[in-house]
Amino acid sequence: MKISWLLSHRLFISPVHWFLLCSVITLLLPAPAATEQDSCQICQQIAENFRKGMEKTANKNFGGGNSDWEEKNLAKYENSETRLVEIIEMLCESMNFDCNQMVERSEDHIEKWWFKKQEEHPDLFQWLCLDTIKMCCPAGTFGPECQSCIGGSTKPCSGYGKCDGDGTRFGTGLCNCSQGYAGSICMECADGYFEELRNDTHLICQECYKSCKKCTGPEDYKCLDCKVGWFFHEDKCIDIDECDLESPSCKAGHYCVNTEGSYECRGCDKACLTCMGAGPSRCKKCNQGYQMDGAKCLDIDECDSEIPVCKSVHEECTNTDGSYICGCVEGYSKQDGVCAEDKLSAVPEEGLFDNVTEDEMVVLQQMFFGVIICALATLAAKGDMVFTSIFIGAIAATAGYWLSEKSDRLVDGFLKGK
Repeated sequence: MKISWLLSHRLFISPVHWFLLCSVITLLLPAPAATEQDSCQICQQIAENFRKGMEKTANKNFGGGNSDWEEKNLAKYENSETRLVEIIEMLCESMNFDCNQMVERSEDHIEKWWFKKQEEHPDLFQWLCLDTIKMCCPAGTFGPECQSCIGGSTKPCSGYGKCDGDGTRFGTGLCNCSQGYAGSICMECADGYFEELRNDTHLICQECYKSCKKCTGPEDYKCLDCKVGWFFHEDKCIDIDECDLESPSCKAGHYCVNTEGSYECRGCDKACLTCMGAGPSRCKKCNQGYQMDGAKCLDIDECDSEIPVCKSVHEECTNTDGSYICGCVEGYSKQDGVCAEDKLSAVPEEGLFDNVTEDEMVVLQQMFFGVIICALATLAAKGDMVFTSIFIGAIAATAGYWLSEKSDRLVDGFLKGK
């Protein structure tokens, strides 16, 4: 079923199904192919991991119950297919697609080397990566035909640089010289360096004084030419103060700060629209919300104006640095852009017994029972048998309550002064 059909019919797809669908699509998409340089590095890593695998399995056997019988009747574990499979499983991480793909494509070659070529060619990297599948070149060579790098394969770039594509089947073979060295074969000193020692095969370049582009020694008076931002004067390179020039290239709101061999543009103080340096006292022109007072730009207190700046009802002005804020007076807050009076939320009235503690409630209950008993006693004294029975029952109930754990806790509380 096509995805376009699903989308056109707006069928519901659960998040789990979306996840599975995306996972399948990701697996079906072709992985980016490894470059020639990557291929050489991958092959080199495979050969290195194979060597480590051989070391790791060097003292192992078939792992069965009778290894002596197995080695005698099947084969030596040392050169067995069992050991080869164990080593191959160690060559690549499970998620390394390029490595696993190369192992799969080279499996026949690896088996051939393992069973037939190992004694004759003990170096797997040389036999596999250089001579068989030709992913790499010997050190000091480059390109499809493994040509010698500039300066020769023994000492490319005179030993003072790196050959582009060295040891791989790609690259230009040109020299990328180390710091301080220059030239096609890196046998010259770069700008800012001088020759301390030279012969037919060796060159030592040392750094000039910081202001010298060319020099004969490390001292400041041995300059022959100056770097940008410096000028030559009496055998020395002197810093140019770019800020003294007529038009230093600093944009509006910034000022120039001279540095050795260059300059910086830094932002003016917020009180300044334009300035000559740091701080409000170096302003040429004041920013909005500030006014010049002597040689300094000071904040204008807009709230001190005779004409109110906050004109809405129940508004008040608060001065800020370079500006002001209009806010509501106490008891009012902004609602739909205007200051409206704050409405106090109604506080519910407390019940009669809301703040009574548990112990106080027990005392109140005792007082209530006492009043009832007194009333019953009064009626019983008049000779009414019904009320007499009720009175006796109430006395018994009260006595039982006072003998309970709750009454014990209450009495203990009274004794402790609670």
